[in-house]
Amino acid sequence: MTLLTPPPLNQQEDDEMLVPQTDLADGPQPMEAQAETATAVDAQLVDDPPSARFTWTIDNFSRLNAKKLYSDVFVVGGYKWRILIFPKGNNVDHLSMYLDVADSATLPYGWSRYAQFSLTVINQLHQKYSIRKGFIWNETWKSCPLDMMVENMGGLLKLSLGHVLYAVQKKHRLCSFLGIDTQHQFNARESDWGFTSFMPLGELYDPGRGYLVNDTCVVEADVAVRKVIDYWSHDSKKETGYVGLKNQGATCYMNSLLQTLYHIPYFRKAVYHMPTTENDIPSGSIPLALQSLFYKLQYSDTSVATKELTKSFGWDTYDSFMQHDVQELNRVLCEKLEDKMKGTVVEGTIQQLFEGHHMNYIECINVDYKSTRKESFYDLQLDVKGCRDVYASFDKYVEVERLEGDNKYHAEQHGLQDARKGVLFIDFPPVLQLQLKRFEYDFMRDTMVKINDRYEFPLQLDLDRENGKYLSPEADRSVRNLYTLHSVLVHSGGVHGGHYYAYIRPTLSDQWFKFDDERVTKEDIKRALEEQYGGEEELPQTNPGFNNSPFKFTKYSNAYMLVYIRESDKEKIICNVDEKDIAEHLRVRYKIEERTGGKGAKEKGKSGGALVHHNKGCVARSEDLLEQIGKDVYFDLVDHDKEEVAKEFGIPVQLQRFWLWAKRQNHTYRPNRPLTPQEEAQSVGQLREVSNKANNAELKLFLEVEIGQDLRPVPPPEKTKEDILLFFKLYDPSKEELRYVGRLFVKGSGKPLEILTKLNEMAGFAPDQEIELYEASDLHFEIKFEPNVMCEHIDKRLTFRSSQLEDGDIVCYQKPPPMGSDEQCRYPDVPSFLEYMHNRQVVRFRSLEKSKEDEFCLELSKLHTYDDVAERVAHHLGLDDPSKIRLTSHNCYSQQPKPQPIKYRGVEHLSDMLVHYNQTSDILYYEVLDIPLPELQGLKTLKVAFHHATKDEVLIHTIRLPKQSTVGDVINDLKAKVELSHPNAELRLLEVFYHKIYKVSYLPATSSFQIFPHNEKIENINDQYWTLRAEEVSYLIVPEEEKNLAPHDRLIHVYHFMKDTTQNQVVQNFGEPFFLVIHEGETLTEVKIRIQKKLQVPDEEFSKWKFAFLSLGRPEYLQDSDIVSSRFQRRDVYGAWEQYLGLEHSDNAPKRSYAANQNRHTFEKPVKIYN
Repeated sequence: MTLLTPPPLNQQEDDEMLVPQTDLADGPQPMEAQAETATAVDAQLVDDPPSARFTWTIDNFSRLNAKKLYSDVFVVGGYKWRILIFPKGNNVDHLSMYLDVADSATLPYGWSRYAQFSLTVINQLHQKYSIRKGFIWNETWKSCPLDMMVENMGGLLKLSLGHVLYAVQKKHRLCSFLGIDTQHQFNARESDWGFTSFMPLGELYDPGRGYLVNDTCVVEADVAVRKVIDYWSHDSKKETGYVGLKNQGATCYMNSLLQTLYHIPYFRKAVYHMPTTENDIPSGSIPLALQSLFYKLQYSDTSVATKELTKSFGWDTYDSFMQHDVQELNRVLCEKLEDKMKGTVVEGTIQQLFEGHHMNYIECINVDYKSTRKESFYDLQLDVKGCRDVYASFDKYVEVERLEGDNKYHAEQHGLQDARKGVLFIDFPPVLQLQLKRFEYDFMRDTMVKINDRYEFPLQLDLDRENGKYLSPEADRSVRNLYTLHSVLVHSGGVHGGHYYAYIRPTLSDQWFKFDDERVTKEDIKRALEEQYGGEEELPQTNPGFNNSPFKFTKYSNAYMLVYIRESDKEKIICNVDEKDIAEHLRVRYKIEERTGGKGAKEKGKSGGALVHHNKGCVARSEDLLEQIGKDVYFDLVDHDKEEVAKEFGIPVQLQRFWLWAKRQNHTYRPNRPLTPQEEAQSVGQLREVSNKANNAELKLFLEVEIGQDLRPVPPPEKTKEDILLFFKLYDPSKEELRYVGRLFVKGSGKPLEILTKLNEMAGFAPDQEIELYEASDLHFEIKFEPNVMCEHIDKRLTFRSSQLEDGDIVCYQKPPPMGSDEQCRYPDVPSFLEYMHNRQVVRFRSLEKSKEDEFCLELSKLHTYDDVAERVAHHLGLDDPSKIRLTSHNCYSQQPKPQPIKYRGVEHLSDMLVHYNQTSDILYYEVLDIPLPELQGLKTLKVAFHHATKDEVLIHTIRLPKQSTVGDVINDLKAKVELSHPNAELRLLEVFYHKIYKVSYLPATSSFQIFPHNEKIENINDQYWTLRAEEVSYLIVPEEEKNLAPHDRLIHVYHFMKDTTQNQVVQNFGEPFFLVIHEGETLTEVKIRIQKKLQVPDEEFSKWKFAFLSLGRPEYLQDSDIVSSRFQRRDVYGAWEQYLGLEHSDNAPKRSYAANQNRHTFEKPVKIYN
């Protein structure tokens, strides 16, 4: 493993940096976060970044049993990095590779770092075929000579001199030219970033390709660390007048749609007028939740949360982490709102805005007969593939289909007739929603693919063009169907995941805005339109004579949904919406929420958490602190105006004294000092600057009110530098309760002994009661207990200053624990109680097999071991033997169990079991085993697919044997479980990977194939990724020919394959591979007869098959007269699977119900709104 700083550009080899065109696939993604690709940081970068290259050589690559593997740590820019790979894919059939922050677990709160990087798998046979994803822009290129640029950058990208100059002008945008964004802001939530689908495993593990030589793989990472201006300093409201929506995990598709609907004012007004009552709860009412969301988008200064709305949909956390289709959500939401509007003053609004009608017709050519059917639509799905623009899609939509020949139309009373079939539009809606069919099913590949073709859409759309060619005879020609573009919803990424955002011009002016989750920015028309057409982009040829080969790359961000508003209706649609459109009870509710920070009207009396406005601040009083142990944080939100405070709390102006709160280094907040007389007269904004707060940070104030003996407020005492304000909390071990009892001013030179009587009075104890005092220096007023607990005993004989107590500190006290008492308390003193609170963890346990049905909760400690947790679970289930409990962790991204269970005693504490890539869950899955887990972990469990010799069936058998067992033991165990076709039949075991046979346990002595020795230990077999197949070897069935090989006969591999038309005709294997004996001098015609008989393929289908000799993935097609054995003469290949006889045909076989590398818990749900 090596780490080096890249040499000057003129010393690097061109071939070393070649990026093959076919490798520019889906962009980088966070690990396992396939639902969502985060937005790239668009920030100002600092020149001359430190950069370096790290090379990682991985031996015995194909035998790696670990699901994931980390490289050694290397340092770039003063930061620690490492490469993370999934050798068999991160739940995909590709190598997964990421750049990871090596020390993320130990970095301080709020850390982040920004880097550009590329990752490479080196081709050890031909370096120019190395697969590199990502790009590092080297700032030294700005000043290097042109010939050096051409030599290096031109060699890298096959660019002309003009291309290089153009790229230099674009500087940091070069990554977007490649269609891959490998610049990322690493933070605690996203500490790794890279490529889930880096390269197909079939290519990687094919030794002939050169990526795996002598079972060694070489990986490189180029990293450049940069400094950036803080992304989060952007104030969307201040910069644009609009605010964004918070992303719950994978809800960007919903956010983009909600912003689009919100910015249709007529729709927003209708939502406001939906009947709701003051007794409704937003999380249980879709109308009220949508009203609340729209109100906050209209009046809030910061981004708005969507959790109330998704709760009103009936969604759980899993739904929020599952990315769905925005088109599907649009239909479901509109249908739900249409239903909710029935019987109200806004009934029919959805239809009025979005509903159009078209007529399906079939018209006979030779007789007078015509059939028509009128249908409504809320949106139109337009073809992208094969269409250059929206008009071409409409042309295709109304294209006439001829029904003739075998496809004639059966007309009533006229029999079969030639006919014309088509669609014409009766009317279009005021708001026209066009869904672009960017995703479609590829029958050859048996999968969904994204269509990234260029597709143009106009700013103005005329659907009356060419004398109304799209309109039916019944259409009202007096309505002018001229539309103007309102919004463009964009999908960036691939078919398996990506990111959604929207370009909207809310008032149909020339100014466009980009709504990207929380962030809203101003954009020009080119960014909103032309850059969202998709297709390929080409660097311009400014010097065609130098190099005539233009460099092209696919753009993976493109328009997915278009919203047009009809010109004649825009005054009605783009209407004014103000507070008079909001019902009185709604305005009252929202005013209360503003004051109480999100609490409803019913909770106003409890003074809820603060919602910060520019002219308001959070004020806490002593009585508020009474509520704070183990509950919410309670603050009142008021203007910093003493008259309003007097009105709100009933405290005269002259009796108020405000303190500023300060955040300490341990992330706790404390009242720090009283406001000066000058500060008392300042506004909240000025005070925020005084307290060094960021622009949108809360201003926290503590309102000190002194209560006299008559329980009335009295003027606060004068505070001197000698006075210290302390807050006191009382601990009761028997109740396990810590509560606030009051505050006192003490002298720094005084001692705790002097206030013991007062503390006993506050606690309700006898005056002479002995008490113990502790300083909880890391204790929050709201009891968060993070990152750790520091609780120190206070010596009552020392002065307060000697004990380092200061304003705002919290002192906990209690009666001394009784000595030798029979009464046992779990947590007898304050330190043990705080430690318990710090480590307390309520865990939700779900049955692994019925994870959606059964659930129970247990209160545990984060320090519990595997045995502790298993014992508690067993006790809850009523099991006598806890060792039979096996636990599985939770995947926070998929909201499903992880594929592999937790290794017994493989982690130290419960806290380790709950962590998933820097996120913490509260869910564990359990299963009850038939044998103790320690015993099971001493066994090796293999799943073997048994192929019967005479029956067309495949049965999966689970073999459980001690890890020291051999392949022979597996075969013997399997023979006892399966039905053989003949008593003398033997079994052989094959190791199959991606439809190729790599090892086999039984072969003729003359074979040169890689053998699966009968004495090989099964501990080395990784059946999670390699399919184990067992089949019969009988002297009475087909393999008899294998047993009696003539000297020049060859036993060869035969594989099915087809060519992937979307990936430069790359060979894709499928189906079941098998062995075949070819005899010396045997022609292809003779071999084909035997293959057809073996596979039992009908003549008609078999006539379409092609036969080829394949070496290193390249097919050489054979003629019927060719001698097949002449192609299989080489015996010096790395593995016999490099050369095989290929059968090219379509994969028409039904998919097996089993898969070697199938996540056992993966499933996908449609969009549903349940309420």
